[in-house]
Amino acid sequence: MLLISDLTYRIGDRLLIDKASVTLPGKAKTGLVGRNGAGKSTLFKIITGDLSTETGHVKVPKRARIGQVAQEAPGTEDTLMDVVLAADTERTKLLEDAESETSPDKIAEIHTRLADIGAHTAEARAGAILSGLGFNAEAQLRPCSSFSGGWRMRVALAAVLFSEPDLLLLDEPTNYLDLEGTLWLENYVSRYPHQVLLISHDRDLLNNSVDSIVHLDRGKLTFYSGGYDSFDRQRREAMILAEKAKEKQDAQRKHMQAFVDRFRYKASKARQAQSRLKMLEKMQPIAALTEESSRPIQFPDPENQLAPPILKLEDVATGYGETKILRQLTLNIDTDDRIALLGANGNGKSTFAKLISGRLAAMAGDVTKASKLKIAFFAQHQLDELKPAENAVAHVRTLMPDAPEAKVRARVARFGLPTDRMDTPAKDLSGGEKARLLLGLATFDGPHLLILDEPTNHLDIDSREALVMALNDFEGAVVLISHDRHLIEACADRLWLVAGGKVEPYDGDMDDYRRLILQGPEAAQKARDRAIASEAEKASAQDKRREAAQKRSQLKPLKQKIDAAEKEMARLQDKIGKLDEALADPAFFTKEPERAAKFAKERAYCEKKLVKTEEDWLELSAEYEEAS
Repeated sequence: MLLISDLTYRIGDRLLIDKASVTLPGKAKTGLVGRNGAGKSTLFKIITGDLSTETGHVKVPKRARIGQVAQEAPGTEDTLMDVVLAADTERTKLLEDAESETSPDKIAEIHTRLADIGAHTAEARAGAILSGLGFNAEAQLRPCSSFSGGWRMRVALAAVLFSEPDLLLLDEPTNYLDLEGTLWLENYVSRYPHQVLLISHDRDLLNNSVDSIVHLDRGKLTFYSGGYDSFDRQRREAMILAEKAKEKQDAQRKHMQAFVDRFRYKASKARQAQSRLKMLEKMQPIAALTEESSRPIQFPDPENQLAPPILKLEDVATGYGETKILRQLTLNIDTDDRIALLGANGNGKSTFAKLISGRLAAMAGDVTKASKLKIAFFAQHQLDELKPAENAVAHVRTLMPDAPEAKVRARVARFGLPTDRMDTPAKDLSGGEKARLLLGLATFDGPHLLILDEPTNHLDIDSREALVMALNDFEGAVVLISHDRHLIEACADRLWLVAGGKVEPYDGDMDDYRRLILQGPEAAQKARDRAIASEAEKASAQDKRREAAQKRSQLKPLKQKIDAAEKEMARLQDKIGKLDEALADPAFFTKEPERAAKFAKERAYCEKKLVKTEEDWLELSAEYEEAS
């Protein structure tokens, strides 16, 4: 159970949390929601003890472990697997002690505890988590330093998930994930065996992975049962009831005040007037539950309509340097298309977006664009391209040099920036405000094709809804890359799958794709193969049989080594199980201490050999997979 009682916290003169209290049941999966800047991340720091408060306290069960994603992603030479395994500090310490301990009793205790915490399955569990977050068997054995910052943040997330803390704190965990990783995390959190407190603006994640919502609004914490949609409904119903109660109370107050004003100086009614005056003083006004609606976003429509298709690809290949990432692309984009790109990070979604936007040249084939086609491109990395010292008005003025001040500010208002933030330097704007400004600048000229690469990372739920409405009102074509399933389902009417160096229409909906992802890598790959059209040029049946036979003969020795390693792992696991069964009996150490010590050493030797055999098996499997 997590108990937050009478919490107050200020930043300077601003009261961020105001005597807030809430109790979260043990093993609850809770989403923490609220507008950007409401204090959600600050509350996390209070829970972990990194910040002290004016009043109140946070109470967690004694000896409960609190875990959250590390602030900095690991960048060492350790492999991904080693980093994740090291997150379980108890297992690491026990394994070290098992190597150095000489007392039979202590050795027995160590191995009993290792068995209790499932130490023998640690690598399998770590591998499954890393795989779910997008790392294949080969990548898991590479050093962290070989990955970019975004991928390293996935490793940090994998580490805290593997450590299985009693209270898991996740602050916007999907910001570094693709849609596939988000779907996996959604499923993982929903089945997590301990308590979770999750900050997210992903509506589907909050609907499918948590069983309660805590709303941080105007410094207060309010608990709601159910997912986000249930919370939204309950809050709206509460707002309607509060408004009705306020109207009723206002009418009562008005009636009593009129009586007082009329009769307070009349002797026969003075006592009654005085009574009603006291009632008015005691009556606590009901505050209306007003909701701060997010400012709308508006995209200017293209001035002239073009004949379809506005963009055509014929047998196109593209990539970087001499490396082709995508090939044999034959696709059309029409004037009113709403296309969402599916596929794991690294398969080429952003490469495809750069190709159709003109930021990346074709290496083969033909790209035909309609005459006078205007394309707008938005990607998160472009936030760094804003001029830090210039405000939003200055950014827009460069595009409207001769326009009067009022007209420039009116255009900024269409971006969804409030008046009091228009003169704020870009470096001092929030992430969401920067995203709105950049979206407005990218679409300034009324594009025919709008390409959005992860546009929601810095937007809260209300701003995401404003983006949905803007995209649905926009009269041009849209190509969308996003990990926000709600955004895709609300805006896209066509799905294209980017996989295996191809971009092909996906025959299914988002529910089908979710099932495909959660089936696991092998089953998912088979499903992708069925979804993607067969190769344009196919070898004859005879050539295929000859090629397959040749490949089998080449891979046979490797497969034999893999089979031998699997048999050895099974033998060692069986032997360790029998040794554990013998060592679990305390009387064994009393009656036969020498034999017990021998068993313990043999058990440590088998464990070490099992780890080495598993490493060999992973290397052989990766080699076999690559050769296949």
